[in-house]
Amino acid sequence: MRGRCGERKMELEGRVISKGVAKGEAIITKQPISFYGGVDPNTSEVIEKGHELQGQKVKGKILVFPNGKGSTVGSYTLYRMKKNGVAPAGIVNKECETVVAVGAIISEIPCVDGIDISKIRNGDIVRLVNSVVTIEE
Repeated sequence: MRGRCGERKMELEGRVISKGVAKGEAIITKQPISFYGGVDPNTSEVIEKGHELQGQKVKGKILVFPNGKGSTVGSYTLYRMKKNGVAPAGIVNKECETVVAVGAIISEIPCVDGIDISKIRNGDIVRLVNSVVTIEE
């Protein structure tokens, strides 16, 4: 769908994992993310060797990825990121599994799953309002 001046605007509805409102630039990967050992909780940099996002920071972004992976400690890594002020603004998943769900809930990071993440592009401005993901640009 296109808005005025050729802007792309689209709404996608999914399932609320963690309620809330967030807006930011999308950073996308087609690879699962492990927060424990894969993301530095002090800087938000993806440190997993060979990961598509290696070297990039997720702080303040809408982090879009298919699903999480790895240890349950990843939930607490997300919480630590939030406490350190470097958490993503929101999370959009194709299928949210327990580690990411618990991390988002305890950290109060808006999180939605059941989304066709292929519709979102890197750099899109994305807004989350509970179950609705709006691609604004």
